Amino acid sequence: MDLDCRGMACPAPVVSVKRALETADGVLRVLLDDGAPRENVRRFAEGRGYQVQEDAQDGAFALTITGGGAAPVAAPQVAAAKTGHSVLLIGTDRLGDGPEELGRLLMRNFIITLLDVAELPDRMFFINTGVLLAAEGSEVLEALEKLGNRGVEVLSCGVCLDFFHKKELLKAGAVTNMFTIAESLLNARSVVRL
Repeated sequence: MDLDCRGMACPAPVVSVKRALETADGVLRVLLDDGAPRENVRRFAEGRGYQVQEDAQDGAFALTITGGGAAPVAAPQVAAAKTGHSVLLIGTDRLGDGPEELGRLLMRNFIITLLDVAELPDRMFFINTGVLLAAEGSEVLEALEKLGNRGVEVLSCGVCLDFFHKKELLKAGAVTNMFTIAESLLNARSVVRL
């Protein structure tokens, strides 16, 4: 089966691939633009046990997705998420509702302090102005890198990065999409929103 996802905005490529995998027998070939759509679809498929082969083709990329077996597509990730993922959702570059300067200082201190707490979150999702914390120029890049090295998944919303023209300036973690964020939040053991 062939699926053309070129030109689609997040999270449409992942959702289209998910739907196609639910009905496809055997091999799914997906045409995608470079960058976040390609990375998001690859991560989605591999996270569900599929094999992914990538080829450049006519200014786009073709991902050939095979395998997966007879189990429901979402079963592996949903089962894993329900057994204990803790998620930190960061929707702003400030902590609290007071003065902006104080809020930025508090957020900086919070993220740096995570390096010293006993139980780390499994995933940190950055959305809206929160993506600025993972981009070039942020004061917490070193802390986010250390958290990533300790096993915390640091993920920033691709649409948000595009909105702020920061996708090419992302320095900590990886780009993700709203489908992955929604699925993770809805299946997490706990969610802390900042």
